[in-house]
Amino acid sequence: MPLNNKAEFRRMAQVLSLAVLSLALGGCAGMRAAPTLPAEVTQAMAEAGVAQATLGVVAYPLHHRTRALQLNAELAMQPASTMKIVTTLVALDRLGPNARGRTDLLAAAPLVGDVLQGPLYLRGGADTDLDWGALQMLLRELREQGVREIQGGLVVDRSLFRPARLDIGLAPFDEAPEFAYNAVPDALNLGGAVLSFRLSADAATLRARVSPAWPGIELDTSAMTLNDKPCKDWDEDWLTPQVSSTSQGQRIQLGGAFPRNCRQTTELNLLDRQWLTAQALRQMWRELGGVMGGAVELDREAVTPSDARLLASHQGRPLAEVLRGMMKRSDNLLTRLTYLRLGAAAAQPGEVTRVAAERAVRDWFAAKGLDSAGLVLDNGSGLSRSERIKPAQLAAVLAQAWDSPHAPELLTTLPVAGVDGTLSRRFKGAPAEGRARMKTGTLNEAVALAGYVRDAQERPWVVVVMLNGPDTGAKGRPVLDALVNWVARQND
Repeated sequence: MPLNNKAEFRRMAQVLSLAVLSLALGGCAGMRAAPTLPAEVTQAMAEAGVAQATLGVVAYPLHHRTRALQLNAELAMQPASTMKIVTTLVALDRLGPNARGRTDLLAAAPLVGDVLQGPLYLRGGADTDLDWGALQMLLRELREQGVREIQGGLVVDRSLFRPARLDIGLAPFDEAPEFAYNAVPDALNLGGAVLSFRLSADAATLRARVSPAWPGIELDTSAMTLNDKPCKDWDEDWLTPQVSSTSQGQRIQLGGAFPRNCRQTTELNLLDRQWLTAQALRQMWRELGGVMGGAVELDREAVTPSDARLLASHQGRPLAEVLRGMMKRSDNLLTRLTYLRLGAAAAQPGEVTRVAAERAVRDWFAAKGLDSAGLVLDNGSGLSRSERIKPAQLAAVLAQAWDSPHAPELLTTLPVAGVDGTLSRRFKGAPAEGRARMKTGTLNEAVALAGYVRDAQERPWVVVVMLNGPDTGAKGRPVLDALVNWVARQND
């Protein structure tokens, strides 16, 4: 076709130039050209023994988004914790950076003198900061209002989420369901449903204690032995503790072996959270000089009456502050709680909260003009064997985030290479040190990095790289790091 003027000639020349550049970098969206991976990446893949079919890559400079290095960009892959980026950005958009969870103390019965003639209602509102100290301050506020005796015991209201107890009947994710990363949140989320266990051993004796040491908890170490492994490998011979009921409460029997001359503290989710909440609250109330009627066994879970009056309240930090710790540490519990908050905000009457949360995410994708085909959501944290997202989709989410009003909030949540969070020990002395803000993801069969990388000319790139396959969590990191360092060195 003849060119009619110089302007049309220049336009066609620009199009051809961009097409050639895109092919050199491996093709852009809609192209099927075979990608050419950087030599250092292919070398790392050869050394790790992984195939190109297991690798998904999208990388492009934000100032020139058609310059895309791509490999398996449209393959739905297991993202591990990089899925937290999706939950974070949707939460910022839908809930707002200043959204706060809260916890309330309420009563429906009258207060006669210093006696509450009915139960105390403890209502959970997805408060991210309801730890033991916060609960004690709530009770202190109630005590300072003149309440001394609570005749009707305790009622815990977790009904913000449906079902209220997602942890009941849920199949364990892996062989260590007791560790904190596997804890399942509810609307109360008191202390993250975990207790701290402190183990110490000299050459011959093992000692263990639980903190806080609430009444009714018995810790038994008689079945645990000592070994000669390094202290850093303390959990290699760990066995899941056994919990049984006694006339006084709950007995926890530790098992396995622990290294000599070692000290460790770990958080474990072992005790039923309703029993634990009741024990803790009753003990705190006694310490404040209060009296609570009934027995702990009679304390129950139920919905707060609509006419109940508010007695005291506690608010968690703004969402933007919570997200920073959640992403830097890759906190699964907080992410799952945030995902459920999305669901609670979007739910129709009677709708399951997780179903509503998925709908909220898909609606957000649609509102932003992003493709959600192939997206599989479970709990929003990536701690799932079913969650899937395409590298191209996650890259599009990151590009959308860069252009959004919430870009500053998202950037502050991402770990900085070689500086903090889950990247604090990674990329030390490498080109990407201090130049990459990326979310990590690691499971036994998935490893991933996603975020932003500044190249040698300080230009930001979107980078998503995922590797799926047997044992990739152990051997795949050098492949991902090679690609990120390649981007950090780009100078053209």
